[in-house]
Amino acid sequence: MTPPPGWYADPTAPHQERWWDGTAWTDHRRTPAAAGAAGSAASASSGQGFGPPVPAVTPVSEGFGPPAGPGPSSSGGGGRYRAVALVVAAAVLVAAVVTGAVLLRGSDGSGTEPDAAPPAGTPSAPATTTDTATSPPSADPSATSSADPSVVVDELNGITLPLPEGWVLPEHVAEPDVVMTTDGTYDCPGGGICRHGRVISRTVTDTDETSPRALAEADIADAADDAYDEDLIGRSPFGGIESHQAVAAGQVAVSGRAGYYVRWRVTTAEGPGGYVQSLVFPSTVGTGAPVLVRYVFDAGEDGPPLADMDRITKGIRPIGDADTGGGVGSDLGPTP
Repeated sequence: MTPPPGWYADPTAPHQERWWDGTAWTDHRRTPAAAGAAGSAASASSGQGFGPPVPAVTPVSEGFGPPAGPGPSSSGGGGRYRAVALVVAAAVLVAAVVTGAVLLRGSDGSGTEPDAAPPAGTPSAPATTTDTATSPPSADPSATSSADPSVVVDELNGITLPLPEGWVLPEHVAEPDVVMTTDGTYDCPGGGICRHGRVISRTVTDTDETSPRALAEADIADAADDAYDEDLIGRSPFGGIESHQAVAAGQVAVSGRAGYYVRWRVTTAEGPGGYVQSLVFPSTVGTGAPVLVRYVFDAGEDGPPLADMDRITKGIRPIGDADTGGGVGSDLGPTP
Protein backbone atom coordinates (compact mmCIF):
# COMPACT_ATOMS: atom_id res chain seq x y z
CA MET A 1 0.00 0.00 0.00
CA THR A 2 1.33 3.46 -0.86
CA PRO A 3 2.20 5.49 2.29
CA PRO A 4 0.09 8.55 3.04
CA PRO A 5 1.51 12.08 2.49
CA GLY A 6 4.06 13.16 5.07
CA TRP A 7 7.72 13.77 5.99
CA TYR A 8 9.97 10.76 5.47
CA ALA A 9 13.73 10.18 5.25
CA ASP A 10 15.02 11.51 1.94
CA PRO A 11 16.37 8.53 -0.09
CA THR A 12 18.98 10.82 -1.70
CA ALA A 13 20.07 12.47 1.56
CA PRO A 14 19.21 10.34 4.59
CA HIS A 15 20.19 13.12 7.04
CA GLN A 16 17.21 15.16 5.78
CA GLU A 17 13.48 14.60 5.54
CA ARG A 18 11.54 14.99 2.27
CA TRP A 19 7.82 15.45 1.67
CA TRP A 20 5.95 12.51 0.14
CA ASP A 21 2.65 13.73 -1.39
CA GLY A 22 1.10 10.27 -1.40
CA THR A 23 2.14 9.43 -4.94
CA ALA A 24 5.61 10.91 -5.51
CA TRP A 25 8.48 12.80 -3.84
CA THR A 26 8.33 16.63 -3.92
CA ASP A 27 11.20 19.13 -3.77
CA HIS A 28 10.42 20.13 -0.18
CA ARG A 29 13.12 19.11 2.34
CA ARG A 30 13.84 19.87 6.00
CA THR A 31 16.20 18.94 8.78
CA PRO A 32 14.55 16.23 10.86
CA ALA A 33 13.37 17.12 14.36
CA ALA A 34 14.98 15.39 17.31
CA ALA A 35 11.88 13.36 17.93
CA GLY A 36 11.90 12.06 14.40
CA ALA A 37 15.60 11.19 14.17
CA ALA A 38 15.00 7.52 14.88
CA GLY A 39 12.29 7.31 12.27
CA SER A 40 14.45 9.05 9.66
CA ALA A 41 17.37 6.72 10.34
CA ALA A 42 15.14 3.70 10.12
CA SER A 43 13.77 4.79 6.77
CA ALA A 44 17.30 5.41 5.46
CA SER A 45 18.38 1.92 6.49
CA SER A 46 15.40 0.21 4.90
CA GLY A 47 17.33 -0.24 1.63
CA GLN A 48 14.68 1.47 -0.47
CA GLY A 49 15.63 3.42 -3.57
CA PHE A 50 13.71 6.31 -4.97
CA GLY A 51 10.33 4.58 -4.67
CA PRO A 52 7.67 5.24 -2.05
CA PRO A 53 8.95 5.28 1.54
CA VAL A 54 8.15 2.76 4.22
CA PRO A 55 7.91 4.89 7.38
CA ALA A 56 9.13 3.50 10.68
CA VAL A 57 7.20 6.01 12.79
CA THR A 58 4.16 8.14 12.32
CA PRO A 59 5.14 11.00 9.97
CA VAL A 60 5.32 14.47 11.50
CA SER A 61 2.59 16.73 10.26
CA GLU A 62 4.22 20.10 11.05
CA GLY A 63 5.71 22.27 8.32
CA PHE A 64 4.25 22.89 4.91
CA GLY A 65 2.12 20.44 2.92
CA PRO A 66 -0.95 18.50 3.95
CA PRO A 67 -1.13 16.93 7.39
CA ALA A 68 0.34 13.47 7.71
CA GLY A 69 -1.94 10.52 7.60
CA PRO A 70 -2.01 7.66 10.04
CA GLY A 71 1.12 5.63 10.57
CA PRO A 72 1.59 2.14 9.24
CA SER A 73 -0.15 -0.80 10.81
CA SER A 74 1.66 -2.74 13.55
CA SER A 75 0.87 -5.96 11.83
CA GLY A 76 2.90 -7.51 9.06
CA GLY A 77 6.44 -6.58 10.25
CA GLY A 78 5.80 -3.44 12.36
CA GLY A 79 7.78 -4.96 15.21
CA ARG A 80 10.74 -5.55 12.93
CA TYR A 81 10.71 -1.91 11.86
CA ARG A 82 10.59 -0.70 15.47
CA ALA A 83 13.57 -2.91 16.37
CA VAL A 84 15.62 -1.62 13.48
CA ALA A 85 14.65 1.94 14.38
CA LEU A 86 15.81 1.51 17.97
CA VAL A 87 19.17 0.08 16.90
CA VAL A 88 19.79 2.86 14.39
CA ALA A 89 18.65 5.53 16.86
CA ALA A 90 21.19 4.25 19.38
CA ALA A 91 23.96 4.42 16.75
CA VAL A 92 22.96 7.96 15.82
CA LEU A 93 23.00 9.00 19.49
CA VAL A 94 26.52 7.60 19.99
CA ALA A 95 27.77 9.36 16.85
CA ALA A 96 26.26 12.62 18.06
CA VAL A 97 28.00 12.32 21.43
CA VAL A 98 31.40 11.63 19.77
CA THR A 99 30.97 14.52 17.33
CA GLY A 100 30.09 16.89 20.14
CA ALA A 101 33.19 15.89 22.08
CA VAL A 102 35.41 16.54 19.07
CA LEU A 103 33.86 19.95 18.52
CA LEU A 104 34.32 20.90 22.17
CA ARG A 105 38.03 19.98 22.10
CA GLY A 106 38.77 22.53 19.35
CA SER A 107 41.49 22.31 16.78
CA ASP A 108 44.21 23.29 19.26
CA GLY A 109 43.30 20.76 21.96
CA SER A 110 42.55 23.54 24.46
CA GLY A 111 39.02 22.36 25.21
CA THR A 112 37.44 25.50 23.75
CA GLU A 113 35.27 25.73 20.70
CA PRO A 114 37.23 26.71 17.57
CA ASP A 115 36.44 29.93 15.81
CA ALA A 116 33.53 29.60 13.44
CA ALA A 117 34.30 29.97 9.76
CA PRO A 118 33.02 33.20 8.19
CA PRO A 119 29.66 32.90 6.42
CA ALA A 120 29.71 32.26 2.71
CA GLY A 121 29.86 35.42 0.68
CA THR A 122 31.68 37.42 3.37
CA PRO A 123 34.51 39.23 1.58
CA SER A 124 37.95 38.45 2.92
CA ALA A 125 40.27 41.23 3.95
CA PRO A 126 42.63 42.08 1.11
CA ALA A 127 46.14 40.78 1.52
CA THR A 128 48.63 43.38 2.62
CA THR A 129 51.56 43.68 0.23
CA THR A 130 54.75 45.63 0.58
CA ASP A 131 56.26 47.14 -2.52
CA THR A 132 59.97 46.50 -2.74
CA ALA A 133 61.82 49.33 -4.44
CA THR A 134 64.29 48.23 -7.10
CA SER A 135 67.43 50.23 -7.30
CA PRO A 136 68.14 51.51 -10.79
CA PRO A 137 71.16 49.97 -12.50
CA SER A 138 74.42 51.81 -12.54
CA ALA A 139 75.05 53.97 -15.58
CA ASP A 140 78.14 51.86 -16.25
CA PRO A 141 77.75 48.21 -15.19
CA SER A 142 81.51 47.74 -15.06
CA ALA A 143 82.01 50.39 -12.36
CA THR A 144 80.04 50.57 -9.13
CA SER A 145 80.58 52.23 -5.79
CA SER A 146 81.69 50.10 -2.86
CA ALA A 147 80.80 50.42 0.81
CA ASP A 148 83.70 52.89 0.99
CA PRO A 149 82.54 56.12 -0.72
CA SER A 150 86.16 57.00 -1.56
CA VAL A 151 86.63 53.86 -3.71
CA VAL A 152 85.29 52.95 -7.15
CA VAL A 153 84.88 49.24 -7.94
CA ASP A 154 85.51 48.13 -11.53
CA GLU A 155 84.09 44.61 -11.36
CA LEU A 156 84.66 43.89 -15.05
CA ASN A 157 88.42 44.35 -14.75
CA GLY A 158 88.70 43.16 -11.14
CA ILE A 159 90.13 46.37 -9.70
CA THR A 160 89.26 49.20 -7.35
CA LEU A 161 90.34 52.80 -7.89
CA PRO A 162 90.55 55.57 -5.28
CA LEU A 163 88.11 58.46 -5.73
CA PRO A 164 90.06 61.67 -4.99
CA GLU A 165 88.44 64.73 -3.51
CA GLY A 166 86.49 66.64 -6.14
CA TRP A 167 85.78 63.50 -8.18
CA VAL A 168 82.42 61.70 -8.44
CA LEU A 169 80.86 58.64 -10.03
CA PRO A 170 79.81 59.24 -13.65
CA GLU A 171 76.33 60.57 -14.39
CA HIS A 172 74.85 61.29 -17.83
CA VAL A 173 78.16 60.55 -19.57
CA ALA A 174 77.90 59.37 -23.19
CA GLU A 175 81.50 58.14 -23.44
CA PRO A 176 81.71 54.43 -22.59
CA ASP A 177 83.74 52.89 -19.74
CA VAL A 178 84.05 56.09 -17.71
CA VAL A 179 84.52 55.19 -14.03
CA MET A 180 84.82 58.68 -12.53
CA THR A 181 84.64 62.37 -13.48
CA THR A 182 85.33 65.69 -11.82
CA ASP A 183 82.29 67.20 -10.17
CA GLY A 184 80.28 69.55 -12.36
CA THR A 185 80.30 70.51 -16.05
CA TYR A 186 81.00 73.55 -18.20
CA ASP A 187 80.30 74.75 -21.74
CA CYS A 188 83.00 73.56 -24.14
CA PRO A 189 84.67 76.41 -26.13
CA GLY A 190 83.55 74.83 -29.39
CA GLY A 191 80.08 73.82 -28.19
CA GLY A 192 78.68 71.03 -26.07
CA ILE A 193 79.10 70.07 -22.43
CA CYS A 194 82.56 69.28 -21.02
CA ARG A 195 84.05 68.05 -17.75
CA HIS A 196 87.46 69.07 -16.46
CA GLY A 197 88.54 65.50 -15.80
CA ARG A 198 87.53 61.91 -16.37
CA VAL A 199 89.04 58.42 -15.99
CA ILE A 200 88.21 55.51 -18.30
CA SER A 201 88.87 51.81 -17.58
CA ARG A 202 88.49 49.04 -20.15
CA THR A 203 89.89 45.68 -21.20
CA VAL A 204 92.08 45.57 -24.32
CA THR A 205 90.39 43.06 -26.65
CA ASP A 206 91.03 44.24 -30.22
CA THR A 207 94.64 43.06 -30.50
CA ASP A 208 96.82 40.05 -29.74
CA GLU A 209 99.51 42.33 -28.31
CA THR A 210 100.08 41.82 -24.57
CA SER A 211 103.07 44.08 -23.87
CA PRO A 212 101.92 46.94 -21.56
CA ARG A 213 104.51 49.29 -23.08
CA ALA A 214 103.51 48.57 -26.68
CA LEU A 215 99.82 48.91 -25.87
CA ALA A 216 100.25 52.19 -23.94
CA GLU A 217 102.40 53.73 -26.69
CA ALA A 218 99.86 52.69 -29.33
CA ASP A 219 96.89 54.04 -27.37
CA ILE A 220 98.07 57.51 -26.36
CA ALA A 221 97.33 59.14 -29.73
CA ASP A 222 93.80 57.72 -29.75
CA ALA A 223 93.34 58.91 -26.18
CA ALA A 224 94.34 62.46 -27.19
CA ASP A 225 92.05 62.48 -30.25
CA ASP A 226 89.05 61.14 -28.31
CA ALA A 227 89.54 63.69 -25.54
CA TYR A 228 90.40 66.90 -27.39
CA ASP A 229 89.94 66.50 -31.14
CA GLU A 230 86.42 65.24 -32.01
CA ASP A 231 83.65 63.97 -29.80
CA LEU A 232 81.36 61.00 -30.48
CA ILE A 233 79.10 62.98 -32.85
CA GLY A 234 81.91 64.60 -34.84
CA ARG A 235 82.04 68.01 -33.12
CA SER A 236 85.30 69.71 -32.09
CA PRO A 237 84.68 70.92 -28.53
CA PHE A 238 88.12 72.59 -28.41
CA GLY A 239 88.59 73.43 -32.10
CA GLY A 240 90.89 70.43 -32.68
CA ILE A 241 94.41 69.53 -31.55
CA GLU A 242 97.24 71.79 -32.69
CA SER A 243 100.19 69.97 -31.09
CA HIS A 244 101.20 67.54 -28.37
CA GLN A 245 104.27 66.89 -26.22
CA ALA A 246 105.30 63.69 -24.42
CA VAL A 247 105.92 64.69 -20.82
CA ALA A 248 106.31 61.35 -19.03
CA ALA A 249 106.54 57.61 -19.67
CA GLY A 250 107.85 54.55 -17.90
CA GLN A 251 107.26 51.31 -16.08
CA VAL A 252 105.00 51.24 -13.09
CA ALA A 253 103.73 48.56 -10.72
CA VAL A 254 99.93 48.52 -10.72
CA SER A 255 97.86 46.15 -8.65
CA GLY A 256 100.98 44.07 -8.04
CA ARG A 257 101.71 43.69 -11.77
CA ALA A 258 104.26 45.32 -14.07
CA GLY A 259 102.60 48.02 -16.16
CA TYR A 260 103.56 50.96 -18.36
CA TYR A 261 102.24 54.50 -18.83
CA VAL A 262 102.62 57.32 -21.36
CA ARG A 263 101.53 60.94 -20.69
CA TRP A 264 101.06 63.76 -23.23
CA ARG A 265 100.43 67.48 -22.95
CA VAL A 266 97.94 68.46 -25.65
CA THR A 267 97.50 71.98 -27.08
CA THR A 268 94.12 72.82 -28.62
CA ALA A 269 92.88 75.59 -30.93
CA GLU A 270 90.45 76.80 -28.25
CA GLY A 271 90.78 76.57 -24.51
CA PRO A 272 93.80 75.67 -22.40
CA GLY A 273 94.15 72.12 -23.75
CA GLY A 274 94.98 69.36 -21.33
CA TYR A 275 96.83 66.19 -20.38
CA VAL A 276 96.10 62.61 -21.41
CA GLN A 277 97.67 59.42 -20.06
CA SER A 278 97.44 55.79 -21.19
CA LEU A 279 98.20 53.21 -18.49
CA VAL A 280 98.28 49.48 -19.30
CA PHE A 281 98.84 46.53 -16.94
CA PRO A 282 97.83 42.84 -16.84
CA SER A 283 94.57 42.06 -15.10
CA THR A 284 94.66 40.01 -11.91
CA VAL A 285 91.48 38.13 -12.86
CA GLY A 286 90.55 35.65 -15.59
CA THR A 287 93.17 35.17 -18.27
CA GLY A 288 95.14 38.26 -17.24
CA ALA A 289 94.08 40.26 -20.31
CA PRO A 290 95.61 43.77 -20.42
CA VAL A 291 93.65 46.52 -18.67
CA LEU A 292 93.79 50.05 -20.12
CA VAL A 293 93.16 53.06 -17.88
CA ARG A 294 92.94 56.45 -19.63
CA TYR A 295 93.23 59.78 -17.84
CA VAL A 296 91.92 63.06 -19.31
CA PHE A 297 92.75 66.21 -17.32
CA ASP A 298 92.09 69.74 -18.52
CA ALA A 299 95.03 72.10 -18.16
CA GLY A 300 94.72 75.53 -16.54
CA GLU A 301 93.54 76.62 -13.14
CA ASP A 302 90.16 74.88 -13.49
CA GLY A 303 91.66 71.48 -14.31
CA PRO A 304 92.29 68.83 -11.64
CA PRO A 305 95.82 68.62 -10.20
CA LEU A 306 98.19 66.33 -12.11
CA ALA A 307 99.05 64.73 -8.78
CA ASP A 308 95.62 63.03 -8.97
CA MET A 309 96.91 60.92 -11.90
CA ASP A 310 99.67 59.50 -9.74
CA ARG A 311 97.35 59.25 -6.74
CA ILE A 312 94.78 57.20 -8.66
CA THR A 313 97.45 54.98 -10.26
CA LYS A 314 99.12 54.32 -6.93
CA GLY A 315 95.78 53.40 -5.32
CA ILE A 316 94.62 50.83 -7.90
CA ARG A 317 94.12 47.47 -6.19
CA PRO A 318 92.73 44.05 -7.06
CA ILE A 319 89.20 43.63 -5.73
CA GLY A 320 89.39 42.23 -2.20
CA ASP A 321 93.10 43.03 -1.75
CA ALA A 322 93.74 46.36 -0.05
CA ASP A 323 97.42 45.67 0.66
CA THR A 324 98.73 45.22 -2.87
CA GLY A 325 101.27 47.90 -3.69
CA GLY A 326 101.60 49.85 -6.91
CA GLY A 327 101.93 53.29 -8.38
CA VAL A 328 104.42 55.67 -9.87
CA GLY A 329 107.85 55.42 -8.26
CA SER A 330 107.24 52.12 -6.48
CA ASP A 331 109.07 48.89 -7.11
CA LEU A 332 107.83 46.77 -9.97
CA GLY A 333 105.58 43.89 -9.03
CA PRO A 334 105.87 40.32 -10.24
CA THR A 335 105.51 39.75 -13.94
CA PRO A 336 102.54 37.64 -15.03
